[in-house]
Amino acid sequence: MKTPAAFDPRFERVLDHIDAHLDEPLDTARLSEVAACSRHHFVRRFAARFGLGVQAYLQRRRLRRAAWQLAFRPGLRITEIALAAGYDSTDAFARAFRRRTGQSPTGFRARPDAGWEARFALPPRPQPAPGEVHVVVRAPVPVARLRHQGDPAALDDTLRRFIAWRRAHGLPPSRSATYNVLHDDPAQTEPGAFRLDVCAAFAGEIAENDMGVVADLIPGGRYARLRHVGTEAALGECLRDLYARWLPASGEVARDAPPVLQRRRLFPDVPAHAAETDILLPLRCPNRDGGD
Repeated sequence: MKTPAAFDPRFERVLDHIDAHLDEPLDTARLSEVAACSRHHFVRRFAARFGLGVQAYLQRRRLRRAAWQLAFRPGLRITEIALAAGYDSTDAFARAFRRRTGQSPTGFRARPDAGWEARFALPPRPQPAPGEVHVVVRAPVPVARLRHQGDPAALDDTLRRFIAWRRAHGLPPSRSATYNVLHDDPAQTEPGAFRLDVCAAFAGEIAENDMGVVADLIPGGRYARLRHVGTEAALGECLRDLYARWLPASGEVARDAPPVLQRRRLFPDVPAHAAETDILLPLRCPNRDGGD
């Protein structure tokens, strides 16, 4: 993976244009106009900057979205996904998808291979500077919660079950806020002991169900809130920085509770680099020197 190149507004315009028009035909002539340079130079500069040719970048970008749709949008037919990815037939789509993943679209939908996202990795974009940290007081949030315990590589299976439960109960992210409760750091935890909760705001009763979704509560109280815009990898760096730099300098003391992520804008509704997440670090009340 290439290191992000220095910010260049011309190529940022090109990538934003691709994101906004991914379902439309995109050719190098139009993209070179967006970049305000000749087609001859645009093609070479794009490849030099991102390590991929323009058409290879477009294909990988579309196939990455298609893979996500196959994994998490069971209501979408493979024909629809193939057409949205720019293929005239499901056969052509299946060949391209198998070359990239080693699985057919049908096989992938049934059981995505662990680590599939790495096969669609795109050249990194410069990330915005972290925002300002605010200390806020939040009310408790009743949630529907599904706990993932075990290898982080199997997290997709948990997400698929939870998305299916949300869909069955009419709780899309647009109507019900999405949260993750980060009990463990995967870099510091044995795979079998890793825990993460996926949650959706929900105040009703939850009947016993085969998916393992239960009612829970995200505690209220004081939190340090940092709004992150960018990729998941950069989000992890922001969380570590919040603990390592901001917390010692702030004079605050962390509460004995796990950090929480509120997912405000999610891929693929927005491109991965534009995903928006509030990082919430639980804090003790002032002048409190005992336990929590």
